[in-house]
Amino acid sequence: MDACIIIPARYASQRYPGKPLVPLRGATGVAKTLLERSVLAARATGLPVYVATDDARIAAEAERVAAPVILTSDTCRNGTERVAEAVDRAGITADVVVNLQGDAPLTPAHFVPALIAALRADPGVVMATPALRCDAGALANLLADRAAGRVGGTTVVRDLHGRALYFSKEVLPFSAGWAGDGPVPVFHHVGLYAYRRTALSDYAALPPGVLERLEGLEQLRFLEHGLPVAATEVTAPGAVFWELNNPTDVPLIEAALARMRME
Repeated sequence: MDACIIIPARYASQRYPGKPLVPLRGATGVAKTLLERSVLAARATGLPVYVATDDARIAAEAERVAAPVILTSDTCRNGTERVAEAVDRAGITADVVVNLQGDAPLTPAHFVPALIAALRADPGVVMATPALRCDAGALANLLADRAAGRVGGTTVVRDLHGRALYFSKEVLPFSAGWAGDGPVPVFHHVGLYAYRRTALSDYAALPPGVLERLEGLEQLRFLEHGLPVAATEVTAPGAVFWELNNPTDVPLIEAALARMRME
């Protein structure tokens, strides 16, 4: 399977306008924009990398870091729609298209081949996305966030074959009955997606469902329309998965970059 990565990036974020151009300092104190760090994370996979955007300022930054740009419309409702439009406009023919989100520069590179392998192993699924089994501490943090009225992360419920049953911003499954004497039954979902190219055109033609709108999770469109998704179990000991959603996330990501000794 040949593959490429597309980074969807938009300027008009409701929570943090212009965030792809926000500078983030690494271990040496050198500032690089969020977009540049996302491009570097994508390049670590060894795959071709493109940036899909509707904004000239983001396109200029992508060109500055030598990332090919695919211009899309400003009507895309989420990253998957933007990636689908980019594939169509650029005539990309790769079997697998990976969506590495433009606000997730800490995404481990080894997740990408794991997702491609999952698509190869299960021809019935249209997309693969990572699932990290929580440890007791991570579960406690998720539950504490929800008790305080905060969304601490997305969880995914899987079937016995590793396919996704549901994604939610709630902590699922209900785990009060977990006695602590076995694996934690809760999986944290990481927002990285590997699609079969043909599935992207299907996605773009389908209307959002009620669950997608309620949860605000774009991947639910596949499940609501009966398209199977692999929730591929991955490991990342010691990794953190801060995304840049608000200005308060900047010091958290910078601290993670310093710990990881990333310049």
